[in-house]
Formats: sequence, structure tokens, C-alpha cells
Amino acid sequence: MTARDIVLWPDPRLKTVCNPVVQVDAATRVLVSDMLETMYAAPGRGLAAPQVGALVRIFVMDVDWKEGARAPVVCINPEIESESDDVATRGEGCLSIPGITLEISRPAAVTLSWTDLDGARRSDVFTGFAAACVQHELDHLNGIVTFDHLSPQGRADMEAEYAEVTQ
Repeated sequence: MTARDIVLWPDPRLKTVCNPVVQVDAATRVLVSDMLETMYAAPGRGLAAPQVGALVRIFVMDVDWKEGARAPVVCINPEIESESDDVATRGEGCLSIPGITLEISRPAAVTLSWTDLDGARRSDVFTGFAAACVQHELDHLNGIVTFDHLSPQGRADMEAEYAEVTQ
């Protein structure tokens, strides 16, 4: 396992729709292992492949590890099957946009299907912070960052703040 450099905004890879993973193979396992190492070292709770420069549809997450044991979830070719009508708004940070937390409104619960590292298709319902994390990481696979959830003026203001933070 090797921690990789995290791609920072405005790198164009963060605006790219990622390609599906065709086969879960040794290269996929190495990438996932490195992603987990990178996420824990950051320290973050989720990380998508484009955030380490790999333009494939994979994300990893572990929403509770900071409060307890590690329980990583590896999602390959994830898809949201359904989402709740209820919406939750919470502060979201992003490892690719360090120093910025934005209030983002998202469905409070989602049903996600994905392929795991064994090549099996899985499905589960995520609620609360886990639902927000799933949606945040899936956004990355679709070339969407948190700034994209803001109004044009809000985005301009936050990008200016980010520019100040990163100088």
C-alpha cells in the first residue's frame, strides 16, 4: 500500500466523467489499496479514484473509522438506485479542496449498488453522513465537485476564498 498524492482543485481530472471498471483485477486491487492508504493518511472519510489521478469509477469510504475500528467500503462502478424525498443539509469538506467546508443539500438516504473487490454486485441503503459521503464520492466520478452545488455567485465567492487559502 502506498499513499498517493491527492489531486487538488482546479486540476481538470476533477472535472472528468470517469470510465467504468471493466474487470476487477490485480491493478484494481493495487489502486484500491493505495486509495485506502491515502484516505486514512489524509485523514479523510471518503476518496474517489480521480482524486488520486485515476479516471475510473471507484471510490472508497469509511465514515466511522475516526470514532472506532476501520470498516472500509470499496465501491466499483457504483450507481444510485433510489434516493429519499427527504433532504439533509450538512457541511462537506473535500480532500481535493482543502480548507473549504460548504453547506450542501442532498437526499437524506440513498440506495446504492456497486461491485465489490471480489467482483460481486452489492446493494445497500445509506443514511445520514454515510448517504452524504456516498453522494459526494459519486459526484467525483461524474466530474462534479462541491463548488458545482453552489449558485454562480456563491461559487465565485468560495473559489476566491479557496484561492486565498491555498496561497
